[in-house]
Amino acid sequence: MHVVELEGVAVRAVGKTLLSGVDWRVEYGEHWAVLGPNGAGKTTLLSLAAAVRHPSEGAVSVLGHRLGRVDLRALRRHIGLVAASGRLVDEGLMEEEGATAQTVVLTGHTGTSAPLWDRYGEAERERALRLLADLGCKDLADRPFRVCSQGERARIRVARSLMADPAVLLLDEPFAGLDLPAREDLVAAVERLAATRPVLTTITVTHHLEELPSTTTHAMLMRDARVLTAGPVTDVLTPAHLSECFGRPLHVDRLDGRWYARAARL
Repeated sequence: MHVVELEGVAVRAVGKTLLSGVDWRVEYGEHWAVLGPNGAGKTTLLSLAAAVRHPSEGAVSVLGHRLGRVDLRALRRHIGLVAASGRLVDEGLMEEEGATAQTVVLTGHTGTSAPLWDRYGEAERERALRLLADLGCKDLADRPFRVCSQGERARIRVARSLMADPAVLLLDEPFAGLDLPAREDLVAAVERLAATRPVLTTITVTHHLEELPSTTTHAMLMRDARVLTAGPVTDVLTPAHLSECFGRPLHVDRLDGRWYARAARL
């Protein structure tokens, strides 16, 4: 059983093709990066893996369940999703005065944007604290969420997404809006997750090679709603492939397991 499997997938909306001819398999314990320019289809691809939309054509299976033949609400309980554009958690909790980082993480147990206090016992509270510790922010547990920095909120959101012990963690541009220290804190936190949870699968959508954790095992490059190439990270993140993907000559370097790209000066 694959974590995610797409066969001949296309997605169309309002007369526009968002994905076309996509075949893709993700295995347990792999850590994927999906890169490409704006409008390439990355977020649409992730929405299929998150079981929040159906394909217009082809077959999508997530955790062994074919979309269209499974209760999506039940399936989503096994999928962790963190999206930079997702404001539901923030807005719901902002309305509750004094909501803390621990409270945000607790809502991941019930999958709600506001806490359901009768559903949280001592075990859930302890798990929330452990997850905050795993993400390097246990000291934030009692801090009001509304005063946490963007970087702190990013790590708290990841902790929340892990509360239900998902089989796969999907990160849609999780580094958007973060400064360099906050980005590096989040990268380090994701690397720790890979080391401490060998079965957990991750898929990260980003525009920038510099945001990829050193634990990345596989990569996919997308352009114009299609997959250019996908496979082991060292086979995919080459100057030739990345230059084709982003439409300009690029130099690519790797240092201490991290990737970097810059424009080639002609």
